[in-house]
Amino acid sequence: MRKVELRMNEQEKYEKIKYLVDHNGNKRRVACELSITIRQINRLIQIYKEKGKVGFMHGNRSKKPIKSLTTSVSNDIIQLYDTKYQDCNFNHFKDLLKERENITISYAPLYNLLMGNGYVSPKVQKKTKKRLAKARLKKELIDKTDYEIEIIVNREIALEDAHPRKERSKYFGEQEQMDASQHLWFGDKKSQLHLAIDDATGTISGGYFDWQETLYGYYNVYNQILINYGIPLGFLTDNRTIFNYESAKNKTPEKDVLTQFGYACKILGTDLQTTSVSQAKGRIERVFETLQSRLIQELRLEGITTIEQANNYLIKVFIPKFNKQFALPIKNYQSVFETSPSYEKINYTLAVLSPRKVDNGNSIKYYGDYYQPYQDNKLVCFKPKSQCLVIKAFNGELLVTIDEKVYELRKLELNAKISSNFNEISNSPTKEKTKYIPPMTHPWKAESFKKQIQNSRYNHVYA
Repeated sequence: MRKVELRMNEQEKYEKIKYLVDHNGNKRRVACELSITIRQINRLIQIYKEKGKVGFMHGNRSKKPIKSLTTSVSNDIIQLYDTKYQDCNFNHFKDLLKERENITISYAPLYNLLMGNGYVSPKVQKKTKKRLAKARLKKELIDKTDYEIEIIVNREIALEDAHPRKERSKYFGEQEQMDASQHLWFGDKKSQLHLAIDDATGTISGGYFDWQETLYGYYNVYNQILINYGIPLGFLTDNRTIFNYESAKNKTPEKDVLTQFGYACKILGTDLQTTSVSQAKGRIERVFETLQSRLIQELRLEGITTIEQANNYLIKVFIPKFNKQFALPIKNYQSVFETSPSYEKINYTLAVLSPRKVDNGNSIKYYGDYYQPYQDNKLVCFKPKSQCLVIKAFNGELLVTIDEKVYELRKLELNAKISSNFNEISNSPTKEKTKYIPPMTHPWKAESFKKQIQNSRYNHVYA
């Protein structure tokens, strides 16, 4: 006869029922002691008489659960993590197994399987780090006491400074935190991920890859917000020169002016605040940490190596999937986004301005090429050294403002496209299409821009 080993609660039931049967005791008293009903007492008495001690052992003891992983599936998961998904955190790995490998597993068994085989998640928690560090040091430092090991571990873990939480914004669109992160996101060259996240809902409202942290990168993020949601109430950014010319220590009254991004925000009605403390915009800092443990792996698995492919995947696939999984439901929050402006206003407001002078050949040099001003398809001439402001619209179109008037810029080719001596000239005149030119009331006029940056004052947050 095999030996029957009961657990503590099973052993207690067995002993009390055995005593009750052998001594004809009080059923109500035993029911109170075991916190069960008289009906259950009668059932246990029947089990004792029919099966004896074995009847008090749970029926599923030593049986493998139906939903447990088979050995082959467990080995497949370990092999996949070891070869294909080695840089993914466990929670992301669980999602990728379901999406790409058609393997459905919950987090707890996956965590136990991988930790049991010596794998540690890149996003492991501090208490787990401490437990693993204790186990490692006990093996390495045999002569140390538990108290000494505890001190060593606490010193290692204390390097990670904690920061207090702050309340989220109340309304959707009240504050968009914006920043850029340089990382090896894809390929073999580091790039900058420009990102904006809504403080109230945690929704990534815009993202764009560029090789450097640029004004054009932030313009692309702003453009996505304007098209998809509308005009936000305010941005919170760092003290980059894209947003703020100088730091607070070196700021002088004559240089306390709006940047081009700041002026675009003012025209569209978005408040722009800057801070020198990264913890003040903790929402965007934290989401970069999450993206570095998810986005890099997905870009690698998709075989993405170019910045065009990365932007396409980021905007069309990753951001919608991320918001669906992690962001709070937008419908639960009252929105303070204003209605999206027209395409023309966005295009000419998110513009890059560059001061230039007209040369002796009535041309303007811009990034190595020469351009000439036109109005109604006719060349307009100006005196040499005339001050002008070249406007590169968001869609790449070039304009120029001279003496409070806006003109179209046309590139002066190095060689003529048609030769009057060798090319056949068509008798039918070709009518050139007149391009849209912003009206004189548009804010990007040279004089109004200069006047604005001379009289403006900038809001700063130092928390």
